[in-house]
Amino acid sequence: MRIDVDKIASAARHVVTHPRVVLGSTIPAVAGTVVAGRVLDEKSTYKELEDAHGRMRTVHRGDVVVGVLGSRDALRGYSGVVPESVAPGDILHLLNLGGVIGRCTSVNPDVGQPFRVEILGSVLRLTGDDRQGEPASILPGPVPLLDELPPLPPVVLLAGTCMHAGKTAAACALVRRAARRGLVVGACKLTGVALRRDTLEMEDHGASVAHSFADAGLPSTNTGPVVPAARGVLAAVAEHRPDLIVAELGDGLLGTYGVMDVLTDPAIQRSVSAVVLSANDPVGAWGAVQLLEPLGLRPVVVTGPATDNAAGCSVITERSGVATINARQSAEAFGDHVLDSLRGAPSLRVVAGRR
Repeated sequence: MRIDVDKIASAARHVVTHPRVVLGSTIPAVAGTVVAGRVLDEKSTYKELEDAHGRMRTVHRGDVVVGVLGSRDALRGYSGVVPESVAPGDILHLLNLGGVIGRCTSVNPDVGQPFRVEILGSVLRLTGDDRQGEPASILPGPVPLLDELPPLPPVVLLAGTCMHAGKTAAACALVRRAARRGLVVGACKLTGVALRRDTLEMEDHGASVAHSFADAGLPSTNTGPVVPAARGVLAAVAEHRPDLIVAELGDGLLGTYGVMDVLTDPAIQRSVSAVVLSANDPVGAWGAVQLLEPLGLRPVVVTGPATDNAAGCSVITERSGVATINARQSAEAFGDHVLDSLRGAPSLRVVAGRR
């Protein structure tokens, strides 16, 4: 069946490039399968879908959207899974702004109930003379999975206590400061749920290239080859020969998105020149330092909402011994502090820039 769709989610952007698609009735119930569905609701909050270009578009009842089967486990959003089976007519849910679709299992009241989506079929990939086609998947993606890492420039990892801890704001502040100091900066997001917004923001702040795990074919990093995808993304960024890679780890250290798997990977650990910690509160900051230190990843600075005023800053430094700088309020000082901690890093070409 051929249909015209109203919106193509960013999670499917590497596979679906035209609003006319061919649907099939066989739907593999695995993460990454590209599906089309009809939206059954109107919403007043959390009502948008990010398209292939990164534009947020309002979703309306009756819209036919293309998304990707996947799971999510968000503290401040929806949790959901890929059902054991999926067939046309099933009612699933839009789990995030990037177009990940699954069966919702838990709701945060701040975002209301998720959009219900009636599944119409799998989007078929047609090749050559094959008129039947096969269900499309975003895996493999344009960024290959890797078992080993090539040599990398210095890497700064940004980890957090949970989502909405200020990691992307800190990453953008660091990217901008490094670029202003004359460095070529590559950026990436290694864990989380598929959404272009964060990597696009990094590019807006001066990154010459930005990739994410979604480019490696993962709709989220709840399941699947998270570490090979992370290695592949880092290597893909390094191909552009940046002086520095700024890598954000979506979600938190104790979440289910594979953050600790990435942090404990020996190849990635050897490539890390500095860790920045974003924390929501002083207790979280203290606990995160305790989790990171046994891995040999002591943060060079703590930022995020926990450092919004002096009260948080003083207790964090007193209890953990780690410096605190708020990346939003003191972006240049924050960036300089991180970059100056990298002076001993091999292959870092520090270029004199404007201060």
